[in-house]
Amino acid sequence: MNVALVILHADPAKGGAEGYTVHLAHALTRRGHDVSLLAVTFGAAARSGKVAAVALKAIGLTRRARYRSFVDSLDTHLATTRYDVVHAIAPVRRCDFYHPQAGLAAEALASGHLKYDGLRRPLDQVATKLNAKRQFVGSIERALLTGGDAPTLLCVSDMVKATARRHYPDLPQDKLVTLFNAIDPDRFDPARRPEAREETRRQWSVAPDKTVALIVAQDFVRKGVRPAIEALAQVDDERLVLVVVGKPDPKPYRELAQSLGIERRVTFAGPTTDTYGAYAGGDFFVLPTHHDPCSLVVLEALAMGLPTITTTANGAYEIMEEGRHGFVLADPADPRPLAAAMRKMLDPAARQAISQSCLKLRPRLSYEHHLDQLEALYEAKSRLALSRPAASSK
Repeated sequence: MNVALVILHADPAKGGAEGYTVHLAHALTRRGHDVSLLAVTFGAAARSGKVAAVALKAIGLTRRARYRSFVDSLDTHLATTRYDVVHAIAPVRRCDFYHPQAGLAAEALASGHLKYDGLRRPLDQVATKLNAKRQFVGSIERALLTGGDAPTLLCVSDMVKATARRHYPDLPQDKLVTLFNAIDPDRFDPARRPEAREETRRQWSVAPDKTVALIVAQDFVRKGVRPAIEALAQVDDERLVLVVVGKPDPKPYRELAQSLGIERRVTFAGPTTDTYGAYAGGDFFVLPTHHDPCSLVVLEALAMGLPTITTTANGAYEIMEEGRHGFVLADPADPRPLAAAMRKMLDPAARQAISQSCLKLRPRLSYEHHLDQLEALYEAKSRLALSRPAASSK
């Protein structure tokens, strides 16, 4: 089939949704499909292999104007170019499948940017209502999902499906499909690079006898770096250290660690292109996120055999069993239950048993299984299109 994948930026360096889209493009070409990435910007990975890169415009002085230019440019392109399937990760005016990897725009508008708890949440909700770009993107999504010919909404978790039912109650049930996120088990195979653990820990200057709680995140606020540091301070055991991998400025978090007297136990490793090495260097994974439709880093960590601590605000928890694959917390902002879970991870025997259970999840996390489901959806859409009567020439 001739497939168009639509996203604003086809660059894995921008985040998980972008990385998923580029990876999907290459995976579909390996299965024999003709795939075009329709985007405004492209990373090097997007321009490699057999994937076609189709540049769209995003012109304007404001972010709202640039997004309008992006959807207008897409409409112009689709008016002159035929695809069997148009699969959009970003909200657009026209597609066959809408796949909001970062969550529904309607939920972000209703709840703010989903970074904060407490007093900051209502303030962010007000800021969201005043944000012209977010309001415009939300209006595009609402028109798409409430129109007469709505696309199939691909939900990366049942959590997202429940959110969709709240915001779009009139969307037909057959238009709501859970397509749980997936990763490449071959890429995240702990046996692939056995030397990676020692190499990475040496780069981090972490001693072999330390137990490393690992965070990989590009948004330190939403992903819960603050409560992770606060929880670490409540674990009075010098064996436990926290390593944070990501590109945001760590200065306020380093100052927090200093104020708690644990600066020597927290390492900010900066960004990396080798997440495999980061997982190999960790002993367990921590992501006390305030909101994640289905975190790919959690799935990657599980595939690497890392016991994981996350929250019920992360759709990825749906594949985990409490105590068997790690721990799932109800309140992302409360460091006390996180500290209790960290203490349990200090037991090497318990950690090893959990790790073995995580490795057994690998077939369920398989990207090939994910692709099988997606291809079946594509084919069903194609058969439906062929069965429709041709439009009248009158």
